[in-house]
Amino acid sequence: MVIALQLGWPAVSKEEGRRPIGVALVRRLIASQFPQWADLPIRPVTPGGWDNRTFRLGEDMMVRLPSAERYVAQVEKEQRWLPKLAPQLPLPVPEPIVMGRPGEDYPRPWSVYRWIEGQPADRATIADMAEFAGSLGAFLVALRQADSKGAPQAGHHNFFRGGDLKVYAAETEAAIAVLGTKVDQTACRTIWRAAVSSRWQDAPVWVHGDVSAGNMLVRAGRLAAVIDFGSSAIGDPACDLSIAWTFCDAASRAAFRRAIGLDRACWARGRGWALWKALIVMAGRSDGADEEWAMKAVSEIMADHAREHAQR
Repeated sequence: MVIALQLGWPAVSKEEGRRPIGVALVRRLIASQFPQWADLPIRPVTPGGWDNRTFRLGEDMMVRLPSAERYVAQVEKEQRWLPKLAPQLPLPVPEPIVMGRPGEDYPRPWSVYRWIEGQPADRATIADMAEFAGSLGAFLVALRQADSKGAPQAGHHNFFRGGDLKVYAAETEAAIAVLGTKVDQTACRTIWRAAVSSRWQDAPVWVHGDVSAGNMLVRAGRLAAVIDFGSSAIGDPACDLSIAWTFCDAASRAAFRRAIGLDRACWARGRGWALWKALIVMAGRSDGADEEWAMKAVSEIMADHAREHAQR
């Protein structure tokens, strides 16, 4: 049985997958729409991302093209909002330069951004995990405090990141049922009930929506930038907490929690977001490293929940 809903991590359809997005296509798009850059070298960025395919353009720019129609709304959103958010944030974020039009057999809008130097976050290359987690927490606090007037509410356009976690209730329950004895079903359901038992009571705030290792850049062992705001919106910041269990260890999780400054109920919802993500990976996309990562995340979530429950 395969989890079919996949609201927050949809697969590319067969029809969409038939259109290759490679260097040749990017070269044609650049030549036809921005000929001033036609002679610059183009090379794919690895890893290239799921929602978008990414290519380096010369030394100072990059090109991002949505991989499927469901990601198109991200293009205009980043073009509009990233220039407004950037001055309010303590770390660099992507800087849009220009938006491209559909063309050359590519049916969607696309973007050219300023290149940001750095490598995707990896524990092996981070000098001090607690410092890293504290810096990330401070960044998310600043994002939460950024001006949200007119900003998009969480919804279909960002797969409900920042919205009501209950939208994933059926998907989560289906994953638990599929996994059977591979997970502690009682513990999973207890954590889930705790997560959906509260809601964000304050005004909606900016959320990144996909705070993951691949969207945090490291340079010289420290957090240097946060990228990919395609899942951003305003809503409940709990969705940005899942990194505490999917990437942090116990000590850096504590540093992140101190820096983020959110209450116990929000932290419980964050566990729910992390649990949902790990369970659907195990139930629907589990292969090798993905399954190992997801199983470890579920273990961290359960241990953290048990520890907090014991302290009450």
